[in-house]
Amino acid sequence: MNNISKGRSLSQIQIVTRTSILGVLAFVLMFLEFPLGFIAPPFIKMDISDVPALIGAFAMGPVVGITIELLKNLLHIFLKGTMTAGVGELSNFIIGSTFVAVSAIYYQRHKTYKGAVVALALGTLAFSFLAIVSNYFVVFPLYGKVMSMDAIIAMGTAVNGKVTSLWTMMIYSILPFNLLKGAVVSVVTLLVYKKASPFLHSR
Repeated sequence: MNNISKGRSLSQIQIVTRTSILGVLAFVLMFLEFPLGFIAPPFIKMDISDVPALIGAFAMGPVVGITIELLKNLLHIFLKGTMTAGVGELSNFIIGSTFVAVSAIYYQRHKTYKGAVVALALGTLAFSFLAIVSNYFVVFPLYGKVMSMDAIIAMGTAVNGKVTSLWTMMIYSILPFNLLKGAVVSVVTLLVYKKASPFLHSR
């Protein structure tokens, strides 16, 4: 992995421009989503839109990565619209920012390939467990105002018989889904970052 310190030589205009490009790319990647019916109900979908934010954070720091997460969710609200009054996007921003921040902060102190792998693993664990808290206390209760909670749980039970309540859905559906998502996003990031790094660091 290239040394992140090279990004410090970039001008503010270059950083803003590259942050904007990565933010738009992350927004586009949000459209490439698909369900994982063997783990979670069909309304929970996989995407790799965190990859541009992770790449930006590794190259230019965690603040850039968080900004990319913010930009993609704002674009999603204003250009695609929201079916959750912004709650889904807020949750996506908080969870994605946690993934990006934890990963980037660790990588800044361990700027090697092994360091990147460990950083992404720590980021995956952090956002996966945060997702349990946010989904259990905020997101799913709000969805329950639109759809019966019994119906939501029944969708989880159809995928995994161990899902019998909101809490068991968190443990047997949400947690494994996010761990798998984190692993996929991490692998893609490791594959793409090395190729994207020369462009992100060049003046």
